[in-house]
Amino acid sequence: MDWGLRNRLNRIIRPETGRAVMLALDHGYFLGPISRLERPGATIEPLLPHADALMLTRGVLRNCVSPATATPMVLRVSGGRSILAGEDLSDEGLATSLEDALRLNACAVALSIYVGSRHERETILNLSRLVDEGTRLGLPVLAVTAVGKELEKRDARYLALACRIAAEFGAHFVKTYFCDDFQKVSGSCPVPVVIAGGPKLETEMDVFRMARAAIDQGAVGVDMGRNIWQNPHPVAMIRAVRAVVHEGASPDDALLLFEHVKRSAE
Repeated sequence: MDWGLRNRLNRIIRPETGRAVMLALDHGYFLGPISRLERPGATIEPLLPHADALMLTRGVLRNCVSPATATPMVLRVSGGRSILAGEDLSDEGLATSLEDALRLNACAVALSIYVGSRHERETILNLSRLVDEGTRLGLPVLAVTAVGKELEKRDARYLALACRIAAEFGAHFVKTYFCDDFQKVSGSCPVPVVIAGGPKLETEMDVFRMARAAIDQGAVGVDMGRNIWQNPHPVAMIRAVRAVVHEGASPDDALLLFEHVKRSAE
């Protein structure tokens, strides 16, 4: 990797721990104003100091994030379908230029690939083209192994295939879902893997256990959204997740921290 590309990636995956806590805020590009993300700026502001990077679209970045921040930005550059399109969201194209990503001072760009879908070939070729351009400009590429509404059908065998394909086509790091036998996914992917939070889990402890298990089984971090900012106490939530990822906290210790921060804010 060239120096600029490595430097940008090191701003996201912190070299002092080799870990990352990314905050996913890109849901609106196909879901619109979902709960707790109706006013993105209000959601982002208290969480910004606690995230290693934000993952978001250029519209939200330009209009809802202070340019005074030093927090790195991972810019989603794929899209083209909304939730109104039905269950098949896989027909995504490249929707934002890398010139605009550089203009916005992004540290990385992200797109989704849909392995096994009707549009598998197009999304994988989109990844290949984005890697070519990103490498030329020194921008890391995050490949997101999108699964739509069929998450319950996606096991370690499928996710390992999707992550490996992303790495084979040049992705510099990969975002995927946690699953049973996750070490089979991370162990067969030659680039760093971060896990998505996925649908909102029932309890805080469920989130902490998932994050702890993912790190123990080879993930370098998390890229969580709804399980942080849809929680009634999002700052307490992200601080507890940080303790798991960066400090090796157990789920029990993370819950104690969550409760402490929550009480302090009340």
